[in-house]
Amino acid sequence: MSLVYSTEMGRLCPKCRNPIARCECRKQKITAAGDGIVRVGRSTKGRKGKGVTVITGIALPAEALKILAKELKQKCGSGGTVKDGVIEIQGEHRNFLVEELKKRGYAAKKSGG
Repeated sequence: MSLVYSTEMGRLCPKCRNPIARCECRKQKITAAGDGIVRVGRSTKGRKGKGVTVITGIALPAEALKILAKELKQKCGSGGTVKDGVIEIQGEHRNFLVEELKKRGYAAKKSGG
């Protein structure tokens, strides 16, 4: 049984036993690379009909993925988020994002209908 809380340091990571804010094992998490192709699609599932552009297949650490998402959101002038290694950007921006990702050196293509 491992220690998961300390009154002195707060919540602790059960693997590396550091405080959650300084956890080393969570920072090293890299998303699955798949086949090396970045797919840019559209999704409305669970959003009451509102569409979001979904970018999958980017193999970057979590922090770098957040930075990339922030830059792409700024380029689109829209909001969004990163969930489980997938970038979601509000609105229909597939064509623009495919071109932008190609400029950045990714093998990007549109997916879905």
